[in-house]
Amino acid sequence: MKPTLRRTAMCLLGLLVLAACSTTRRIPGGELLYTGTKKIALVGDSIHFAPGVESAIKSAVDVHPNNYWAWLNMRSPFPVGLWVYNNWNDSAGGLKGWLYDKLVEEPVLVSDVRPQVRTHMIEQILDNNGFFSGTATYELVQGKNPRKASIRYSVNPGPEYPVDTIMLLPEKTAIGRMIDSIASADSYLGQRSPRYSTDSLSMARTRITNALRNRGYYFFRPEFIEYLADSVENPGSIALKMVLGSNVPSFALEPYRTGKVTVLVARNQGGGTPDTIALPRATLIQMQPSRLRHSTIAQALAFRPGRTFSVRTMDRTQSQLARLGIFNAINIEVVPDTLAPAGERILDVNVYATFDTPLETSLEVNASSKSNSYIGPGLTFGVTNKNIFGGGEQLSVKLTGSYEWQTGRSNHNNIFNSYELGLTGSLAFPRLLAPRFIPRSRFNLNWTRFQLNADLLNRPHYFKMAQFNASISYDWRLRRYVQNTLTLFKLTYTNLMNTTAEFDSIMEANPAVAQSFKSQFIPQMIYTYAYDRAFGSRNTLNWQFTVQEAGNVFWGLYSAFGKKGEKKLFGTPFSQFVKGQTQLVWGTKVGPADSWLVSRVAVGAAYAYGNSSQVPYSEQFYVGGANSVRAFTVRSIGPGSYKAPPGQPDDYFDRTGTFKFEANVEYRFPIAGMLHGAVFLDAGNVWLLKDDPMRPGGTLRASSFLKDLALGTGVGLRFDISMLVIRGDLGIGIHAPYDTGKKGYYNMRNFGSSLAFHLAIGYPF
Repeated sequence: MKPTLRRTAMCLLGLLVLAACSTTRRIPGGELLYTGTKKIALVGDSIHFAPGVESAIKSAVDVHPNNYWAWLNMRSPFPVGLWVYNNWNDSAGGLKGWLYDKLVEEPVLVSDVRPQVRTHMIEQILDNNGFFSGTATYELVQGKNPRKASIRYSVNPGPEYPVDTIMLLPEKTAIGRMIDSIASADSYLGQRSPRYSTDSLSMARTRITNALRNRGYYFFRPEFIEYLADSVENPGSIALKMVLGSNVPSFALEPYRTGKVTVLVARNQGGGTPDTIALPRATLIQMQPSRLRHSTIAQALAFRPGRTFSVRTMDRTQSQLARLGIFNAINIEVVPDTLAPAGERILDVNVYATFDTPLETSLEVNASSKSNSYIGPGLTFGVTNKNIFGGGEQLSVKLTGSYEWQTGRSNHNNIFNSYELGLTGSLAFPRLLAPRFIPRSRFNLNWTRFQLNADLLNRPHYFKMAQFNASISYDWRLRRYVQNTLTLFKLTYTNLMNTTAEFDSIMEANPAVAQSFKSQFIPQMIYTYAYDRAFGSRNTLNWQFTVQEAGNVFWGLYSAFGKKGEKKLFGTPFSQFVKGQTQLVWGTKVGPADSWLVSRVAVGAAYAYGNSSQVPYSEQFYVGGANSVRAFTVRSIGPGSYKAPPGQPDDYFDRTGTFKFEANVEYRFPIAGMLHGAVFLDAGNVWLLKDDPMRPGGTLRASSFLKDLALGTGVGLRFDISMLVIRGDLGIGIHAPYDTGKKGYYNMRNFGSSLAFHLAIGYPF
């Protein structure tokens, strides 16, 4: 036999020997090896459970047997751990002893599972959810081996008990009337005949307590509310009575108002000399020397002396101080004012905040492998002063650099000459320095950002390009789930410094692409609307919409003064176009454990007119890569069905378009610990909104839209390390939008050429 076949045969023989060895030899007499839980059988007339009840029952009996693969939700056919336990000597030393310790798995016995206890747990779950006459039983199911058994549970829930009457508190006291008003509008207690559920009752009293604590009853707690349930008066239903516990302290039944507010700001190094400053609604004690604008603290405080005390106000104050980013510790204490006049219930507020270190540095190192055969390292170094003017203003400077070499072309001698350098400076103010026409909320922290950026890009054998931009933008929230960003003005200047003969030949062959590379100014306004919300614990929705325009304001001014023809800014033409794009991401929890089905649809369009014939290259769309259609590398498909004809360079310069469509579906599931898996399906492409004779098949057509969609599937692994997700995806092409020489929808040349691997940080969407 050949060595490979011999090794394979030996492995198969070893597995057969392991499978044949006894896994019950050392099980004590009278005991049974537990092999898992059979499907839970629901019996009786009423077998419909409310959401959550069935999962609670399954959790109560979910005991894993030996050699269980949690990531596949099944048992391994090779019980190595049990075989070692039953057939090896636990006192062995050396290598065999080390292997024993690593491989051994003690048997899980039926007596360890305690099925009788678990049936009682099921009945308790039924009682807690309104199935008071429900019962649960179990039976052992034995197979060929009489020393092994699985467990089958049978559940008869019986009839569901609704809550037909709810008696609230007597309306003799202010707090009684308030509780009744809150309970009547509660999502559970306010229903008509809700199903009895202890969990729902517990959440209802928590909601009542939160509402009371926001109306001055700071010392009230959920356990002060009790429920009395009676099923005798009206059999088959529950009469519920709400009462206050007998041990409720008197001070918890009285509302409080806000008294003195004192803020103590400590230095990061500790120590210092206290400096007391009177603010409009508080007293500030600042340890000197330290840098702090007093108005910053005054604006962050939501407390108003003399008004009804609210826990929501306390949370808002803590949140607004934290968002400034200048404190590393914030603590708020509330104490009753013992010197208040008789009958007055006052709570004094003490806020303690400690400065964080003002300077923060960051260093990011990465390696890239691109579809144009470039690989190499990248480095980003940043320094941020988080409190440069004493009001939470952030000044940051970031230097980026990457160095690449080309691996796929041997006809060039200079291979270590591709690089990119960038310098970005940003100054952010934690408030809107803007006209009043931009709406704002005093309950959320808003930002004004000024930014300058310069980039130098060198692509060997093609071109060297410089780009400069300056911008002013605003970030603000009016609603909890909505983030608004308005870039009021952004001016970008791109300058194609020099080019090579090869690049010039590519541009000469495609004038439309050449127009997008020309040196030009791009004056823009951009608005982004982002809605991000979780609906309970099972659904998430993220919708982003961005619209931008370039050159229209300048074009209008020039036209108003009678300027005809091509219009220039500082002697250089400026670009004129409109661009819009939107993305919708929907996630829903499915299946066992923390498994999610996440889908995305993204659409974008850009159109040049007036002063420009083409949208700038940097503003055009492309697909492929780690966050797009993962079966194809970046800029390897599109526009439409276009592919460079034989004899013409098939480069990534012409793989962009002015219309984009992408659709993705991804199933994410846990495997073990930090390791997660994914299965995905991606589709998408880019098209041209204007005909380009040099790129036939690239124009958007309704008749060929579906055929032009590149389609791919694949699998991935994710390492979720706290705040960092390292992702590896293997894409498998199914359909390429261009002619590959093969007929049929599956037109990949071969399986090997249809694979694309991507290593990235974070989830793709």
